[in-house]
Amino acid sequence: MVRISVDVMGGDYGPQVVIPGIAKALERHPDIRFCLFGVSSQCLPLLDSYPKLKEASTFTDCEIAIGMDEKPSQALRRGRGKSSMWMALDAVAKGDADVAVSAGNTGALMAMSKFCLRMMADIERPAIAGIWPTLKGESIVLDIGATIGADANQLFDFALMGGAMARALFEVERPTLGLLNVGVEEIKGQEDVKAAGQLIREANFDTIDYYGFVEGDDIGRGTVDVVVTEGFAGNIALKAAEGTARQMAEYLRAAMSRTWLAKLGYILAKSAFDRLREKMDPRKVNGGVFLGLNGIVIKSHGGTDAEGFAAAVDVGYDMARNGLKEKIENDLKRYHANRPVRGAASSMSDGI
Repeated sequence: MVRISVDVMGGDYGPQVVIPGIAKALERHPDIRFCLFGVSSQCLPLLDSYPKLKEASTFTDCEIAIGMDEKPSQALRRGRGKSSMWMALDAVAKGDADVAVSAGNTGALMAMSKFCLRMMADIERPAIAGIWPTLKGESIVLDIGATIGADANQLFDFALMGGAMARALFEVERPTLGLLNVGVEEIKGQEDVKAAGQLIREANFDTIDYYGFVEGDDIGRGTVDVVVTEGFAGNIALKAAEGTARQMAEYLRAAMSRTWLAKLGYILAKSAFDRLREKMDPRKVNGGVFLGLNGIVIKSHGGTDAEGFAAAVDVGYDMARNGLKEKIENDLKRYHANRPVRGAASSMSDGI
């Protein structure tokens, strides 16, 4: 049994999307038991429409729902101990749940997660890891916006955590890993990135196959299973990819409706276009994983629909079933003791 706590009030649409989403996830994973946290007047009437979900869930009424536009500090002051977001995280901290899932305010969720769950020993900064569709399947990219900037030692930690996540998600013994850089040559890039590459190479991981430097176009190609970068570059890469996908979809839609011959071609090739749409569907890879905490937290996109939220629950289910937290802890113990520390910490600030 996997126990998942859910911030039912999170996201742009709250219970209207979250409850149908977790009902879909339960159909795929009947061994999930949900701990639901929300405002009862908004949640319970919807929950009554899903008797199987209601039977597999406990519900806790909460006083406060964190707004999508609240500043992290404001959300922490207002929602500590009584908001649906806090209580979902607290369930993990208390051991009542294996993973927490929320579509709420990213900054507030990260702030509350760090306060409620605390950072793992020897981890200075958390990372958000995203699942990225590629020509070969899927890869993991981190950090995609938890913090701005990272020194060599923190990139080393991101590599450890990303490798552990790849083993948990893709079930491969030794995932390939690359550092995002402006070129593949060893002499190129920022000093922190070059130093991180040397640290990873010297560590001689038996749980990671270090590929070396990769460039931006390698992400979509699926050159490696895990791409490591700091949050500023990672977030820009993510938003650029999302924007490009929407742009290409609009180009294609316009081209297919321009003439009657183009419309006929679309009808004849509809099955191929349907497969393309399925492959490019962002809902299928929804769910960023907060890494570096004493507990598993999954951040769903705030504007997703029920299918997208179900996908975020799927990620949390896989992470809990395959022991993500334990894998990270074991790797930190093994490699931190012998890691040479390089350079001073860079100047950093909170990301998204």
